[in-house]
Amino acid sequence: MSETKNATALARYAPPLALASSAHVAGRASYDLLAAEADADYEAYWARLAREFVAWKTPFTKVLDSSEAPHFKWFEDGTLNVSHNCLDAQVAAGRGDKVAIIFEADDGTVTRSTYAELLAQTCRMANALKALGVKKGDRVVIYMAMSVEGVVAMQACARLGAVHTVVFGGFSAHSLRDRIADTGSVAVITADEQMRGGKALPLKAIVDEALAMKGCEAVRQVIVYRRTGGKIEWQARDRWMHDITAAQADTCEPEWVGAEHPLFLLYTSGSTGKPKGVQ
Repeated sequence: MSETKNATALARYAPPLALASSAHVAGRASYDLLAAEADADYEAYWARLAREFVAWKTPFTKVLDSSEAPHFKWFEDGTLNVSHNCLDAQVAAGRGDKVAIIFEADDGTVTRSTYAELLAQTCRMANALKALGVKKGDRVVIYMAMSVEGVVAMQACARLGAVHTVVFGGFSAHSLRDRIADTGSVAVITADEQMRGGKALPLKAIVDEALAMKGCEAVRQVIVYRRTGGKIEWQARDRWMHDITAAQADTCEPEWVGAEHPLFLLYTSGSTGKPKGVQ
């Protein structure tokens, strides 16, 4: 039996030739060429890829600053916007009608969102956040189940240069409070409830419980996506997502930020320590 297991572990299965030839890295030979290029001059290698695959508002002139190693800075004098790269650049390239997300809800309902649709939703959400006072550098907590609206919330924060942190929708009020307090978030984006296995589970109620604890005083707004229509408590700081976005324009100029500007804060599972900022 052990010989059979070893033989299976060592087996290799080549992808279909048509698939391999159309891939960005078309097989082992192409990979080896990339690896050799990176080994020969890694700064030039990453500079080439950054220019080829990333849309820059202000092109960078310096690739890597290692003067404060191990704190490295990449492309620090270049400016860009992640939302612009994810959405606007795709629409500008003629892929606006291409499906960007296929989302299957808990009940099996499938939603297909194109790049153009996501761009319009993101701009309306970004404009709504801006109208509520959210700006570049602000922290925003997103406490939602997986959904298209969750993606839109992340994209809208990126568009404004606000730094988002996603908190798993199954975390407790105490865990949520820890992350709100640690980041100094000015807003929380959530939903009334979420659906799991056909059951409606609370989200907004947990947000309310978290915000009642000490350390969350910076939160000015709670934006609520109506997912189930279940009964929830309502406070002066609360806003329905559909209400604040309804009258907003579907265009929004991106906030151009430096390449070292943080995109999001990521906590390890169960951690209440300092997060990592990523752009």
